[in-house]
Amino acid sequence: MRTPDFLAKEHDERDPSPWLALYLDQSTPLPDEVKAAWLADSSSGSRQYLLPFLRPVARLTIILIQVVKVFVPRNWSHSKLLHRLLAWGLKRFVSPEANWLILRHFHLGSQVLGFIGRNSPAPVGTSPLEPADIDALKDETFLKHDLNLFNFVIRLNQALRDQGLVLGKALQVDFSMIRDPGLRLSDMPRGRLNFLDLQSAIELFTPLYQLMLTDNDFWRAANSLQLDETIGIYAATLLGAPEHLILVNNKHPLVPLSTLRAGHRLVIHGLSTEMLHSLLRRMQAAHGATPTPERPLA
Repeated sequence: MRTPDFLAKEHDERDPSPWLALYLDQSTPLPDEVKAAWLADSSSGSRQYLLPFLRPVARLTIILIQVVKVFVPRNWSHSKLLHRLLAWGLKRFVSPEANWLILRHFHLGSQVLGFIGRNSPAPVGTSPLEPADIDALKDETFLKHDLNLFNFVIRLNQALRDQGLVLGKALQVDFSMIRDPGLRLSDMPRGRLNFLDLQSAIELFTPLYQLMLTDNDFWRAANSLQLDETIGIYAATLLGAPEHLILVNNKHPLVPLSTLRAGHRLVIHGLSTEMLHSLLRRMQAAHGATPTPERPLA
């Protein structure tokens, strides 16, 4: 991993780097390598100069596509083609740091759901997504990620209701599924055109996502972001640590928002997942990282 500029330069008290301050700050629970990659991507020229132009164009495109889709068949979609285009764009234009964070997200999200499902008083199974590289995303991984989240919430709460149980603090917490995903930043594409930062890439790809999925799939994808609070509450309840919810802020799950801000909220979603996973790893270390015996899954 290349050293970010804010770490390579000497600290100047007359001109302190805001990125260095954020990196050194310990109030946000992130591993150093993740925080460095996140801030290197956020402080890039692409993020500073390109994003302000891309964002309004992308949001206008979302509005225009919504108008166009009034006149096309309701179930018109090309999910497989969409995912091939997304993988092609990620490999050729997106920065190594952004690609690494995107791949990590699927692994970490799967582990967080596995943690909740295993430690629930009515345990439920999950469908983990663990893409090894960008090409693996062609298997409709983005769409499956959204479906997995809603299906998990439904299965978990159905199991709790059927057994007359409520989620509460786990007496013995199983951290066995929480681990480093083993993805390496050095393995990400580093071509001459791999410069696009994470937020710009998301803003650019969101209209494409809307165009090539059904309205139901796109709406569900945009509003799955509000389940950050739901997942945060589940994890905090199992751990008996409600103070960690202060780091989750993607709006109330019962109040659907416009899809126009989906790109920005998707970035918050990724950061929330990274922080929750980091908290679980810290607690895992504090508990001695001893896996508990598996229980039957619903």
